[in-house]
Amino acid sequence: MASALEEKDAIREVLGSYCFYLDSGDFEAMAALFAEDGTWHTDFGKGTGHAGIVEHARSLRKGSAPQPRGVHLTTNIVIELNGDHATVRSNWIVAQNTDAGPRVSSAGGYADDMVKRDGRWLFQLRRIDRFVAEGKF
Repeated sequence: MASALEEKDAIREVLGSYCFYLDSGDFEAMAALFAEDGTWHTDFGKGTGHAGIVEHARSLRKGSAPQPRGVHLTTNIVIELNGDHATVRSNWIVAQNTDAGPRVSSAGGYADDMVKRDGRWLFQLRRIDRFVAEGKF
């Protein structure tokens, strides 16, 4: 049986992988971090199930001009374990290149409900609160 520290480290790996997959546009791999019936709930709508999450992620980039390279960073991670369930709170920030140099393009918080299935931690529900962005005061 894994220790609490090992379980929390495995959850942090999921959080980090999510950022790498999202930033590289590998939405299928990102969606695979969710339970089969998991939900990705963003400020711009939501997707449920792997296909729904991929479709929602693609819709957010559809029709927009190519964006400068950016990275999602996750910090202030607090994990509460309860058997094969976990509640995770964290903050995120997106740093992006611009003609004037790097800038914070948005930031906010994640509220995650996670489940352990077949030995893997997965998002059951990832709620994204985007409370730092242009025009939000």
